[in-house]
Amino acid sequence: MGEEGAAAPLLDGKLNARRSENGDGEAAAAAGRRRWWRCLWDAEEAAGQVAFAAPMVATSMAFYAIPLVSVMYAGRIGDLELAGATLGNSWATVTGIALMTGLSGSLETLCGQGYGAKVYRMLGVYLQASIITSALFSVLVSLLWLYTEPLLIFLHQDPEVSRMAAVFLRYTIPAQFAFGFIQCILRFLQTQSVVMPLVAFSLLPLVFHVGITHASVHYLGLGFAGPAMSTSLSLWLSFIMLASYVMLSTRFKQTWAGFSTEAFQYVLPGLKLAVPSAMMVCFEYWAFEILVLLAGLMPDSQMSTSIIAMCVMQPDSANTESISYMITYGFAAAISTRVSNELGAGNIDKAKKALKVTLALSLLLGVTFLLLLGLGHNLWAGLFSKSEAVISAFASMTPFLIGSVVLDSTQGVLSGVSRGCGWQHLVAWTNLVAFYIIGLPLSLLLGFKLGFHTKGLWMGQICGLLCQNAVLLFITLRTKWERLELATNSKEGDLIC
Repeated sequence: MGEEGAAAPLLDGKLNARRSENGDGEAAAAAGRRRWWRCLWDAEEAAGQVAFAAPMVATSMAFYAIPLVSVMYAGRIGDLELAGATLGNSWATVTGIALMTGLSGSLETLCGQGYGAKVYRMLGVYLQASIITSALFSVLVSLLWLYTEPLLIFLHQDPEVSRMAAVFLRYTIPAQFAFGFIQCILRFLQTQSVVMPLVAFSLLPLVFHVGITHASVHYLGLGFAGPAMSTSLSLWLSFIMLASYVMLSTRFKQTWAGFSTEAFQYVLPGLKLAVPSAMMVCFEYWAFEILVLLAGLMPDSQMSTSIIAMCVMQPDSANTESISYMITYGFAAAISTRVSNELGAGNIDKAKKALKVTLALSLLLGVTFLLLLGLGHNLWAGLFSKSEAVISAFASMTPFLIGSVVLDSTQGVLSGVSRGCGWQHLVAWTNLVAFYIIGLPLSLLLGFKLGFHTKGLWMGQICGLLCQNAVLLFITLRTKWERLELATNSKEGDLIC
């Protein structure tokens, strides 16, 4: 008994030692799992990006709603006016809005990296150079819009609808200039992480727009010209509010030093980023618009066009891709700003870490879209049409639409990274090949030759999106991340040294 009693403490000690070792092992494993999780997810970074993205989404939706309201009020005048306003808005997006949005993307690189590098004075110079560029391109677009009627008739559009679209666009020309200037200021503010004021400067003009459009149609007797004129007034109001905020707020005393003739010296060098940035946006916009035109050539053209129009990105209807794109745009703006700021500051590892978080958020966003469309596609389709045939046809398109929306959410983030890094030229070539060498030819083959109709059109587009995502991911992973050496004054010559 004595020996047993003596052995017991030794046995207990061994057991305790084992428990301690096991406990230490489990703690180490748990710590390893936490480290692995932190490599993919940073709660603080994620919260910051969501806080950044939400105001950008609200701002984007407010500006998107302004032309939508104009189309709605044009429709109250008559069916011909509705058709004219719808066609006019589509033409405006293809030839002007997409171009202005893309041109301003150069500021995501220049202002973003400039702010990170603390070259604060140059941000105001870059902004002015971009506004000059936007004004010059707006003049060219306006000249094109003056010949809208013969161009649309040449494209086999209805002559009466083409005439009304031309009238609508003539009164929208001032809005084209304002929209381009607004996009430049939005990028200037975005790259400094100033996003909350943008909500007010977009929602207030929207409220004004609803009121002035209603008055122009019902009280002022302006007829069909009223909604278009209201769009111009509302966008100019927004521009004046944004410009006043930049010039008068002490918040920008370092980044806005007043007007400078130095900006003219950066107009031509700035085109090296602005033109590829415009091309990467336009190539994608145009590809989706071409799908609508192709749907009009289907045997049941009315049904096919309705289904495709409910899916694609268009400014004159609250359709599926447009809404998902605007939400994705918020996160694309967030990662573009984070990457450009960190690269400008020389923090490449932080920029890559921010990308991991944004990709995780985009995947969560894609899953959310999947669930919403998968479970509520009939309810969503019912908002567009009461026709059982249309609702049923949309339901059969839902799996393909979900695929494109999920792919679009990731490519939006990867495109944002490219703008932050200054890789716009690579993305422009990627989009050209993905959509016009692969996507659209496959849409023609599947939709017409193999008889899959609208599903075939969309399957071809999904193939294009898959290729786009694969190449953008390859570019992001394999291209060397480095900051641009930006000029600090006009004596250094080039915009990028």
